[in-house]
Amino acid sequence: MLHLRLITPSDTTESAVRLIEKTVGTAHVVVLPGAARNPAGDVVLCDVAREAGDELLSALQEMGLDKTGSIAVENIDLSLSLRADKAEKEAPGEGADAVLWEHLTDATHEESTLSVTYLMFITLATMIAACGVVLDNAVLIVGAMAVGPEFGPLAGISTSIVQRTPRLALRSLIALLVGFAAAMAVTVGFSLFMDAIDLFSRAQLDGDRPQTGFVYAPDAFSFIVALLAGVAGTLSLTSAKSGALVGVAISVTTVPAAANAAVALSYGDTRQTWGSTQQLLLNLLGIVLAGTLTLLAQKWLWSRRGPLTRAS
Repeated sequence: MLHLRLITPSDTTESAVRLIEKTVGTAHVVVLPGAARNPAGDVVLCDVAREAGDELLSALQEMGLDKTGSIAVENIDLSLSLRADKAEKEAPGEGADAVLWEHLTDATHEESTLSVTYLMFITLATMIAACGVVLDNAVLIVGAMAVGPEFGPLAGISTSIVQRTPRLALRSLIALLVGFAAAMAVTVGFSLFMDAIDLFSRAQLDGDRPQTGFVYAPDAFSFIVALLAGVAGTLSLTSAKSGALVGVAISVTTVPAAANAAVALSYGDTRQTWGSTQQLLLNLLGIVLAGTLTLLAQKWLWSRRGPLTRAS
């Protein structure tokens, strides 16, 4: 269930309440006349089944409440109410399958913003991965994958394609390109420093690396895994099962490939630099393609469910 808190101008409160009551899957409607001060108006509270949430939010936006008042949404972790149980049964579909498009757009917008924190995370992840590829240490590679924040911009690109929001696409693309460019540039300097103090060596990079050699040797499985990870990551975002993102993060080789390219570049190894770059681009393409197709499929499947308006 979702909890909605609305601030409505007094002349639109009745219309908003009528809309809520007509929507299948709603319960616990409360109206507090004149309770809001900034902006001034009435406060309307209600609960709605997740599977009915997106259409109700869209209808409230069409009324202009996001401009003249306020629409706030919270997840309800526990609701002990027979009326809430009935509302969830009335709403067609399953809550786990529902996509809150406004929430998804907002979440990906935040995750795809180029910020100091984002740059620090992706740079630290790439530096950790650099240690992993030189030492041929799979544990460090997995750790670097988990730290990397690059799935946010990738999800932002997929969402922007489906929702046709070019500003989100541009923001996500900038975060992705600038983030990886900055991380790789710093990692080149880090590699040179580690070589100067005899902790990295060309021999380690060129030696037999059974645990990490895959990061500069892309093949068909690289693209297949990226596709599967893109589907899993997108589903974890749209179903609010964010814990699955950790598994997605450690199944793709974006950050390790970027790290290997940076280390190889510091030694002038064009073969590994190019191979790692190919691996990176292949993974990025696969995740964006899979994410976009997954969102399109969810949008199409969800549009085929039953009506969300109660009969008059």
